[in-house]
This record gives sequence, C-alpha cells and structure tokens, in this order.
Amino acid sequence: MSTSSCDILIHGGGPVGLACAAWTLQKFPDAKLTLIDRNPKEDADLASADSRGIALSHGSKLLLDTIHAWPTECADIHRVHVSQAGRFGRALMTREELNQEALGHIIRYRDIHMTLRQTLRNIQTKSPHFKWLHIGKEDSPVSTNTKCIVHAEGGLFKTQDWVESGRDYGQAALVGLVEVENAAPYQAWERFTSEGPLAVLPSHSGPHILNLVWCGSPESSQHRLQLSDADFLESLQKEFGSRIGRFLKIQDRRLYELGLNYRKEITKDNEVWIGNAAQTLHPVAGQGLNLGLRDAFLLAEKLVGVFSGAVENQTPVAIEHALESYAQSRKADRTTTIGLTDFMARVFTSNLVPIVMARGLALSALQWLPPVKTALARQMMFGRR
Repeated sequence: MSTSSCDILIHGGGPVGLACAAWTLQKFPDAKLTLIDRNPKEDADLASADSRGIALSHGSKLLLDTIHAWPTECADIHRVHVSQAGRFGRALMTREELNQEALGHIIRYRDIHMTLRQTLRNIQTKSPHFKWLHIGKEDSPVSTNTKCIVHAEGGLFKTQDWVESGRDYGQAALVGLVEVENAAPYQAWERFTSEGPLAVLPSHSGPHILNLVWCGSPESSQHRLQLSDADFLESLQKEFGSRIGRFLKIQDRRLYELGLNYRKEITKDNEVWIGNAAQTLHPVAGQGLNLGLRDAFLLAEKLVGVFSGAVENQTPVAIEHALESYAQSRKADRTTTIGLTDFMARVFTSNLVPIVMARGLALSALQWLPPVKTALARQMMFGRR
C-alpha cells in the first residue's frame, strides 16, 4: 500500500501517534501529514477494547488539555501512600504539598485512545492536507517521497519487533478491578512486596472499585491468574494487609509481561522514534505513556518549526538538524525517567538484607525530607525539562 507524497508520515494510531498528529496540525493546520493507523476506522471494536487503568500525570493532563483531549471519565489521585510489605519505611505524598490540583489520574486505556481519535477528527476538518489511512495489520505501507518519518507504533514488551538495549525483569503484571470495603477517596497505594510492586489505584467505577496492578514472577502471576476468586482475594489480602479493609470481589484479571526496551539513538537521518517505539518501561512508576506524550508534544513543536516555514528551507539537512535538536532536547528527560524506573523496578524486588534496609531508609528519608520528596514528585508529574 502506497502512502504517496507527504511531508510528515506518522506510523502508529495509538495515543502517542494520535497526539503527535493532533499537536502538529493544531499548530500548523496546513501540514502535509499522513497518519498510518492499523486500527479500524470505526470505533465500535475499540470502544469495548482494553479497559486497563493507565496512570497519567497531571503534567500530561495539562498537555492534553491544549487539544481538548482529556477524557470525561477519570479518577484523580490526591494522595499516594508508599510502603514495604513486612518491613519498615513509608512515605505519603499529597497534592497539598505540591500545590497541585492532583498528583495524577487513572484513565482506561480505551478512553484516552477514543478521546484522542475524536480530537483528531475535529482537527481534521480544518486540515486540508491531512490524510488518515487505516490499513490492516497484515499490510505493509510503502512511503514514497516522504520528508520526515515518525515511528510511534510501539507495542508491548516481548511483542515488539525491536530489541536494542534493556532488560527482561522476569516479572509479569496481573491487572484487574477489585472491590474493597473501606477505600479512601482519591487515595493510591503502592506496596513493595518480595516479588515486586503491588499497586491499588482509584478507578472511574466509584470509590469502592479500584484498579489493581500486582507484579510478580511469571510463575506466581500465572498461578494467581488461575486461582478461584475467593482464593485470589485471600492471597491479595495477605500480601496487602488490612489498610483498606477486606477485598470483596475481583474481575477482569489479565497478565502483561514486563521489561525494558529502549533505543540509544532515537533519530536517524529523516526518521524519529517516539513513545513505546523509543522506550518501553516497567509500570512501577507509571511513566510510560507520560514520557511518550512528552515525546509527541515536543516533536510536534520541532516539526512545525521546520514545515511551517518556506518550502525551500525544508531541506534534508534542515530536517535532520531539527530531529537532532529534538533528540538533544529529550535526552535529559528520557535518561532520568528510564534510569529512575529501571532502578525502582530492580531495587524494590531485591530481598538482600542491605538493600531491604536501604529501601526502608530511603522511604523514611522521603517522608522526612520534603525537598527530596517534592523533587521526585515533580519529576513524575512533569518530567525533566
């Protein structure tokens, strides 16, 4: 399938690719931009698709608000409680400490996907040169005479067709929705167990239905997936404790394998990689989609800077320089976010006594050293700029 001639070709109709197209066209409606989307044109199948909760930072909300792409259904996080199972050390982060509307938000993946599709449709009506091509997963698009190619089609760990640098954590995440007895509104819990992080997060379904993300070894996670509901809830109660009362019901259990993939170089000639096509992260700090949205927003600024000017200035050298400038501007944020997520994924699964003690001291330090806690929270919310 040929995409014919265009200035900007974006591969990937997920949230990051859609957002990049929307921000580019919002700033420069006359852009000759083509989006290759392997999802169907109609929304019916997607509307009932992936219902897992995705953590979006308040910084991501502010970015998405600029294109009116914030979903109507979301669950805000005002407080985050972090602790170790059976060990000392705890920290509590609140929105009041940072003087922010919220620390973060939990949104169903399908809701952010659908909202961005509708946003792009609205922008499309004012973008005469924009082409949105829906192709089958088995088709291979052939781009001809394209000045800049954006790769935003990432996929999940172990389903990707690229592995450059990273690691397999030997973990899987069991996700689902759990009903609890005494949930505090707007409260998120992150509890580090001997196998990995266990998070209980707000959901759109009300104060007593929470998103569950339980990381563990592939074998343990597969075993938990196959347990009866009653046995699963008993196991979860034992691991999490009684801070929010009894766990009453579990639904929609599913597994995702966890690992880190990242490209050392995110540009080459006239090509650039963003979102999960550039880096796939462990969900321990909920940073994957947030980092991808920051990629898309800043890349859109660079693309508009090149293609909104005189045509004679849109030379291969000028485009390559713009992409190199983009890569340089993303270096600090990528390096910090990838490094922090990787560190947390590894250090919080170690059972070596010195590391366990150090974890407890680190959590206690976060609680009693407000500047350190604030700096960490702001990195999670806004990235490094």
